[in-house]
Amino acid sequence: MGLIYGYDIYLRPRNVARALANLAGLAPPARAVPPLEVTLPGGDRLVLPFTSRFKSDPVDCSTSGRLELDTSLMFDVDDALREYAQTGGHGPAADGRIQIGYVYATIRFESLLHPGYASVECWAATSGMSRLFARSGNVRKLFTDLTADSGGVCCLFDTGDGAPEQVCWLNGEPTRETVSGPRFPDRRALVATWADPER
Repeated sequence: MGLIYGYDIYLRPRNVARALANLAGLAPPARAVPPLEVTLPGGDRLVLPFTSRFKSDPVDCSTSGRLELDTSLMFDVDDALREYAQTGGHGPAADGRIQIGYVYATIRFESLLHPGYASVECWAATSGMSRLFARSGNVRKLFTDLTADSGGVCCLFDTGDGAPEQVCWLNGEPTRETVSGPRFPDRRALVATWADPER
């Protein structure tokens, strides 16, 4: 099995619809897939330019704990993204952004770190993309901006291999901490800095 690197965004459940709308805004302007209708817990309905398990059938999450999406996102070009594109990705679009292939997203309506928070976990489809996620400042910026714009409290970069997770965004500020590290010896210490999700 290859590398599976990803960015995990933690947010209040009431902000999930906003996060998904923001994610949809990062999609390529034209995609050759039918729109996907999603019903969220609580009844909110969204139409997204993605697929779920590579299908466009309507998805009802009112009785489900999670939603799986196959997304394609546009990133502002930097050196790492330009190099990746030259070895098999798409070239830059007219607006200077670049599409790098599938980014899989798992939305958990009760996150693994705190049941009062939801999570949007965006992970790379290939080992090459995982290495790009680790190298590209603009990939990191897209996910920290998405966290900020969606009212998220935390964004983690996770290599999924047991190495310390990197805290990229925390309570309104970009940061470069690790879990386990001096400030956050474990995930419990990190979660303790989050506000009450009901506030």
